[in-house]
Amino acid sequence: MEDLWSVAAAVFQLWMFVVVFLIMLPAMFGLSLGVTGVYIQVLVKILEVTNHTLLTIKNTEAHFNSLWLIFKNSKMTQNLSKMIQDLCKMSRNLSQMTKDLDVLFFCKKGLESIVDDQVTQRFSSEELASWNLLTRTNQNFRYISLRLTIIWGVGVFIRYGVLFPLRFTLAIIGLSWLVIGTTLVGFLPDSSVKNWLSELVHLTCYRICARGLSATVHYHNKENRPQKGGICVANHTTPIDVVILANDGCYAMVGQVHGGLLGVIQRSMVRSCPHVWFERSEMKDRHAVTSRLRAHVAAKTKLPILIFPEGTCINNTSVMMFKKGSFEIGGTIYPVAIKYDPRFGDAFWNSSKFNMVNYLLRMMTSWAIVVNVWYLPPMTLQDGEDAAQFANRVKSAIAHQGGLLDLDWDGGLKRGKVKDSFKEEQQKMYSSLIVGHNGINNL
Repeated sequence: MEDLWSVAAAVFQLWMFVVVFLIMLPAMFGLSLGVTGVYIQVLVKILEVTNHTLLTIKNTEAHFNSLWLIFKNSKMTQNLSKMIQDLCKMSRNLSQMTKDLDVLFFCKKGLESIVDDQVTQRFSSEELASWNLLTRTNQNFRYISLRLTIIWGVGVFIRYGVLFPLRFTLAIIGLSWLVIGTTLVGFLPDSSVKNWLSELVHLTCYRICARGLSATVHYHNKENRPQKGGICVANHTTPIDVVILANDGCYAMVGQVHGGLLGVIQRSMVRSCPHVWFERSEMKDRHAVTSRLRAHVAAKTKLPILIFPEGTCINNTSVMMFKKGSFEIGGTIYPVAIKYDPRFGDAFWNSSKFNMVNYLLRMMTSWAIVVNVWYLPPMTLQDGEDAAQFANRVKSAIAHQGGLLDLDWDGGLKRGKVKDSFKEEQQKMYSSLIVGHNGINNL
């Protein structure tokens, strides 16, 4: 029994040495030992081998399928060709009939929306071109060959037996340090020293949490980083966006007051830094929210405000409508584009499917988080431009830089109904078609 306890103590000491001296301390000083980079490179090689195996299997299946087609009845092929021609003819007739029949017009529009729906598909996980050895992305690939099954089994052991305990330990340490550190700094009188210590505590905590997720973040154009007294706006994929951005600089967070553990963290953070937390009743009062944010921006010595104008998480493929309220505050807008690499894990938080605990568990058992962050040049409201137009201009710039689709749809459709304004646009479009059609008939 004593030998068993000695072995357990030795393992614990080794574990804490790795956590503290090889991960925490380098993270606190913004240093990297290069272990994560090597890990990502090895992971890329493994995924390449896996995908090469899958491609070989698919090519073999395609070859056998082509041989099978040769032995098919030629009469069946002729019948199938005739069916396709008939369907094409029916499609052309339907297209012609929609000019005259209201019902078929809306049926055609409805079918087009079902086939190519630009809204609802943004609230589900991004499709992968190849398998990344995660069961959650494909539950059948690991049964295709013995080689893939072995690789998948080793990956499960590494993710759940090694990475998850390590990441969980770092998350506990990082959050504990955030609560304790910000609480202690909060007792200090307002001064430049307090502000410096507060930024140091926040930055250190977020860096530890980022290392706990094996995050590899590539920051581009750092000369455009948000400055004090400004407003940082970014596309929103996951709550981890905050950790990714705050890993490179401190921000004043904006959000609703919560209870439980999150409430404890919020109350400790606001003691040392002027974060902007709103009560639920205040969130419905746009004037109260705007006035508080304007007061924060007016103080040029305060940290830049971090806002996600989409108001919900989108699946890393597009940018949806920016709420104009963030652009009515005034001041300088610092756009930031965030794009995650889906090969190493799906960073998108589908809040309608997973709660926060389940989502964090998925993140801690993924391979890694690899993300690119682009700081865009600061932007201000132009002459003759209203808040909605300004929001669309910033959104387009973020989408273009991040290689994301620029959509005009409201992310609120994730849980709400279609706004009357969108319905009116469709009605106007249809009425214009009717007017044009009648005009042609009158001629």
